[in-house]
Amino acid sequence: MAKPNYNFAKRQRDLAKEQKKEEKLQRKKAAAEGGAAELEQDVDTEGDVDVEAQETGAAQEDKAPNA
Repeated sequence: MAKPNYNFAKRQRDLAKEQKKEEKLQRKKAAAEGGAAELEQDVDTEGDVDVEAQETGAAQEDKAPNA
């Protein structure tokens, strides 16, 4: 049986962390340069998804107490 490659998994986590950090720095730079309008548009699109998820969650919550 093959054994897990922990070094590979750790490297992938480190790369993901580094990429996330770079994206955060880019967002901060964009906000400092007046690109906040772009960030607000991104948040709005993400917010719509969250609202839909909350609505379906609320509908499920309504069913649970009545059951």
